[in-house]
Parts: sequence; structure tokens; C-alpha cells
Amino acid sequence: MARKEELSAKQKNFFTVREELSERMNALDKEVYRLGSQKEKLEESIESQINYMWDEYEITLSDAASLRDEEMTDLPSMKKEAASLKEEIRKLGDVNVNAIEDYKNLMERYQFLKTQHDDLVEAEKTLLHIIEELDTSMRKQFHEKFAEIGREFDKVFKELFGGGKGTLELMEDEDILEAGIRIIAQPPGKKLQNMMQLSGGEKALTAIALLFAIQNLKPSPFCLLDEIEAALDENNVTRFAKYLHKLTKYTQFIVITHRRGTMEKADRLYGITMQEKGISTLVSVNLIDKDLDD
Repeated sequence: MARKEELSAKQKNFFTVREELSERMNALDKEVYRLGSQKEKLEESIESQINYMWDEYEITLSDAASLRDEEMTDLPSMKKEAASLKEEIRKLGDVNVNAIEDYKNLMERYQFLKTQHDDLVEAEKTLLHIIEELDTSMRKQFHEKFAEIGREFDKVFKELFGGGKGTLELMEDEDILEAGIRIIAQPPGKKLQNMMQLSGGEKALTAIALLFAIQNLKPSPFCLLDEIEAALDENNVTRFAKYLHKLTKYTQFIVITHRRGTMEKADRLYGITMQEKGISTLVSVNLIDKDLDD
């Protein structure tokens, strides 16, 4: 009897313990479910925060972790600063979504224009150097050639005038490439004087002397003279024609003239005559053949 009562008490105690454990298990299951739900919400919140950081700032969670500042613990102050920064960003205006592409295009154009600018600057330096070399060379050549022309002018002047002296001078205190030229002539029996003080015939003969001096130094293959000896007297016309004939060795001359002395030294003569009114006729004489026949 006593044994039965003991077993009955143990059984009753077992059921009590089982009920307590069952209730505890139910409570734990509820807690696990609650914690699971809370975990899912936290994971969703974390995922939402990660997406927000990417959408708003284009940074990942690892990037955000590297930017973490342990000293920033004052949440109200941080929120206030964030609001202030957002306000400054808002004041900047709308964001140009094409800014990166625009910058790329602008940078390419800048590089293109900069390359052209650098090329132009370099070309300018090269041209300035070339101009400097040309300027130096021109000054040297002009000085040399001017001296040669001056010497040749004096020789031709003496031959055309039958003596005297001809001189070429550059104006003083002026750039050699821009300076004026002074022609000084001294016909036989006269004092040295500026060309502008000579008579008309002397001016013409002096100018002819300078022309022939240049022609002697650098003969041209062809030359046309239009009554340049019209102001000369007969003696000077003869000297002019004689000297002109010497130059025909290297140059072919066509001379328009009415002076007998010039025509006598010509190789061929061409003239226009009007024997009948309104009808012009060309007349030509070959003086070379005439000389050969004689």
C-alpha cells in the first residue's frame, strides 16, 4: 500500500515537472519566434540602410566602415551638421547628371586646343628666329650690295659723263633697311652736289647711270626702256647709246625712242608710219644685216 502511494506521488510529481518543462519549452519557442522575427526585421533594416547608402552616397558597407569616426558620438550634433550640409547641397542647385560626360568632352577639347596653342607658340618662336636670321642676313647682303652698286655707279657715271664722280650714301641715324638713299653727283667741271640740284638732263643721265650700274652687277635677260634719254643733249645721247650697246651682251633691250643717236646704235629698228590717213604701216630695218653687207 505504501509502495503504491509512493509510486503514485512520483507519477504525480513527474507530470507536474513535465507540464512545467512543456510550458518552458512553449515559452522558449515563443522567444525563438520573437527573436527570429526581430532578426529578420534587423536584417531588413540593415539591407535597407545598405541600399540607402548606395543610392544616396554610392558607398558600400565596407566603405562606410572605413569612414567611421569613433569620436563622433554626439547624435544630435551629427544630425544638425548633416542637416546643414544638406542645406548647402540644396543651395548648389540641381545636379547635372551629364557632368562627367561634359567634363570628359570639355577636357578632350581643352587638350586639343592646348596642343594647337603649344604648336602655335612653338611656330611663333621658330618664325621669330627665322625672321631674326633673315633680318641679319638682309642687313649684311644689303650693306655689301649697296657698296658694290656704289662703286659700279661711280664707274658708269664717269663713263657716261666723261668724268666727274657719282656717290651713293645712306641717310644717317636710320635703320639700314628703311633708310633713304642720297645720290650725290659731280659732273665734270662742277662741284659735288645733291642730285636734286642738277639740271633735267643731268638728273636723267645720273638716273641712267644708276640703272646701268645695277644692270651690270645683275643683268636681267630682258629690259624695256621708254624714252629714258629724251632729256639728254646729243653728246650724252651718243654716250648713252654706246654704253647701252655694251650691255646687249647679256640683256635684250627694247628701246622706245625718238633720238637719232640711240637709233643709230640699234640692231633693229621698228617704226610706225601713216602714209595714208587712218592706215598705219609697220616699217622695220635690220641694221645687223646692213653692217654685214658693208
